Amino acid sequence: MTTPQGPSRGDSPGWNRPSGPPGRSRGSVPPGPQPAPPSGSPTRHIPQAGRPYRPAPSPNRPQPPGRPPTPPVYPPAPRQHQSGPPPRQPEQATTRLTAQPPRSEESARSRRRLFGTRRSMALVLAVVLVVILAAVVGAELLLRHVVGSKVASAVACEVQDSATVSFAPMPPMLWQYFSGQYPDISVQTAGNQVRSVKGMKVNIDIKDLRLSDTNNSKGTIGALNGTITWSSDGIKESIQDAIPVLGSFVTSKVTTNPSDGTIQLKGLLDSANVKPQIVNNGLSLQVVNLTALGSKMSTDKVQTNLDNLTSKATQNYPLGIHADNVKVTETGVEATFSTTNATIPASSSSSSQTGQDCFSGV
Repeated sequence: MTTPQGPSRGDSPGWNRPSGPPGRSRGSVPPGPQPAPPSGSPTRHIPQAGRPYRPAPSPNRPQPPGRPPTPPVYPPAPRQHQSGPPPRQPEQATTRLTAQPPRSEESARSRRRLFGTRRSMALVLAVVLVVILAAVVGAELLLRHVVGSKVASAVACEVQDSATVSFAPMPPMLWQYFSGQYPDISVQTAGNQVRSVKGMKVNIDIKDLRLSDTNNSKGTIGALNGTITWSSDGIKESIQDAIPVLGSFVTSKVTTNPSDGTIQLKGLLDSANVKPQIVNNGLSLQVVNLTALGSKMSTDKVQTNLDNLTSKATQNYPLGIHADNVKVTETGVEATFSTTNATIPASSSSSSQTGQDCFSGV
C-alpha cells in the first residue's frame, strides 16, 4: 500500500474537502464553527471609565507633503458618576493685571527723578543766592561811592584841592548808612595846595561820626585828627608868588634844619631864616633874621606878609579844628590838627576863607 502524495504548493487541497454533501462518515471529524469573515470597518476600542480614549493612528493614511502632522483630537473623558450634588466650580478672578515695570527699573527712575529734582532745587537756590549777593555787593559799592563823593566834595571845597575818602571795611556800608554811625573815615587830599598855599597836603582821620538831624545839629564827631605837610618846594613857590619882597631871597633853594627847627631861604646875595610856630591855633612862619646884600634889614613887613600867607591855609577851620604842634622835617614842615566831641551845626556858616558853605550837602 502506497501513501498518496499531497497537493503541490499553490494547489488547493481538494482531497481534504468532502466532495459530496456534508454528512457523517466513518472516521471523520465534524467541522467546528467557522470564524466570521473580517468586516471592512476597523477595530473599535471600547472606552473604559476613568481612562481617556486614544484611537490608534492609521498607518495607511499618509500625511500631505509640506504640512506638519495634525495632532489627534481626543474626546473628553467620561465623567464618573458621583453620588450627591455636583462639586462647585471655583470662581475665577476677573481682576485685570496691568503690566508693571520691574522694581529695579522703577526704583532707578525714582532715584533719577529725585536727584533731578534736588539738582534743580540746588541750581535755583544757587542762582537766587548769587543774585542776592550781587545785589548786596552792588548796593554796598554804590553807597560807598555816593557817601564818599559827598564827603570828598565837602573837603575839596574847604581846602580847594581834590580829595579821596575811604570808610572802615566793617561794619558794612549799608549798616553804617542806615544807622547813621560811621566808626572810621579817612580823607586825603592830592597835595597840590591848601587854599592859596602851594605844596601843602592834608590827611584827616575821623572817628565815631554819628549823624542825627535835630534842630540844633546834624550830628557829632567823636574825634578828628589831621596832619598837614608842607614841602620845601611848596614853601619856596608860595613865598615867591605871595610875597614879592621875599621873592629874591628864595630864588636859589630852601633848606630845612630839623636840629634847630628853622628853615633857611637862600638867594643869590640875600638870605632869611624863619621858624615855624603855632599862632592863633594855626601855623605861622616867624622870621628869625633877614640879610639883604650882606646887611640886616627890618623884619616887620616881611613878617606881616608871612602871617597873611599861613593864616589863610591853617586858620579858621570849622568844627573847632586847631593846630596842636609843628615840627621841621628833612623834607619840609609838618603840623598836626585835631578836635574832639565836635557838634556839627544844623546850618553851616560860610567859610571866611572860601566864602562857601562847604558842608551843607553832607
